[in-house]
Amino acid sequence: MDFHTRLQEQTAAEREYLLAAPLIGQALQGRLGLSSYLAFLGQAYHHVKHTVPLLMACGARLPERLEWLREAIAEYIEEEYGHQEWILNDIRACGGDAEAVRRATPNLPTELMVSYVYDRIQRGNPVSFFGMVQVLEGTSVAVATRAAGSLQESLGLPAQAFSYLTSHGSLDLEHIELFKGLMNQLDNEEDQAAVVHTAKVVYRLYGDMFRSLPLTA
Repeated sequence: MDFHTRLQEQTAAEREYLLAAPLIGQALQGRLGLSSYLAFLGQAYHHVKHTVPLLMACGARLPERLEWLREAIAEYIEEEYGHQEWILNDIRACGGDAEAVRRATPNLPTELMVSYVYDRIQRGNPVSFFGMVQVLEGTSVAVATRAAGSLQESLGLPAQAFSYLTSHGSLDLEHIELFKGLMNQLDNEEDQAAVVHTAKVVYRLYGDMFRSLPLTA
């Protein structure tokens, strides 16, 4: 069995915890209020703005034996740069205060999730970062595009209010194929264990982030 398949199997329980968050269910059913959607975008901003810095930190600490992975990270950086500004644009399209979000302090689960991944890169194995990729891109593929369609219909908002969700649903389909290939080249057991462990923790913290958001129908 290849590592990517084992990664899915070994993190199944944690993934279910995330997907069972009530807000995700309401979003998919088109029963989420505008305040809840704006709250989600606010927290998304506060973790997405760290994507490129985390990629840079990971790439800087990779050993020479993983030079092929550093090359892939360079491509990821180019593709991910500036996505947090898409989120602020969505907030503006919803009538929200994007600058207030930029200045705000993230909810505790969001702050802990970002801090944890920085810590895993710096103190542990830098390959741990890909545990976060497993969670965020896998979740985008599973729910982002469906949720965007349901919410746009129920909230009556323009398509410009959903650029983050719609772009990541399709973009991350491509990224998942790239991610599969990278993970299946990762043949060191310690590297593999680091990815699995980080994914388990990030699934939990990301699930807690959704549970920290207000539920409004």
